[in-house]
Amino acid sequence: MILDSLKNIKVYSNLNPNFSKAIEFILNSDLNSLPLGRNEICGDAVFANVMEVKPKTKEEAMIEIHRKYIDIQIPITAGEVMGYTPLKELPEPDFDEAADAALYPQGMAAREYFNVNTDEFVVFFPQDGHAPAITPAPMKKIVVKVAVV
Repeated sequence: MILDSLKNIKVYSNLNPNFSKAIEFILNSDLNSLPLGRNEICGDAVFANVMEVKPKTKEEAMIEIHRKYIDIQIPITAGEVMGYTPLKELPEPDFDEAADAALYPQGMAAREYFNVNTDEFVVFFPQDGHAPAITPAPMKKIVVKVAVV
């Protein structure tokens, strides 16, 4: 997992061959005006999901994992709290290959929680269980999905 300021995002261009495409999109887009839903960047290799999330508590947030994609998550209209638990500390999940996701039961606490501001981003790799979008009010965010190579 990486948590950093958006002004430093270029530093991570070489983490994965597709990261440079994702970072170029992030830096050259007006994130506030992107339409909700899937925004194409580079087919299934890199795309962005823009969403409005409803308020949720730590108890309501579900830990999730992915195997095929790395998430670059950026809160747009307000900061949010996110939970983190390393995959090695989680039980074996029922994984939905088609959705590239496993959700752990609601109420399962993450190991730790942290704040993410609108001028920051978080990268979650397949080994990172994460519980995003913990917020007291509705907010808009973007999740750039980067295929694992």
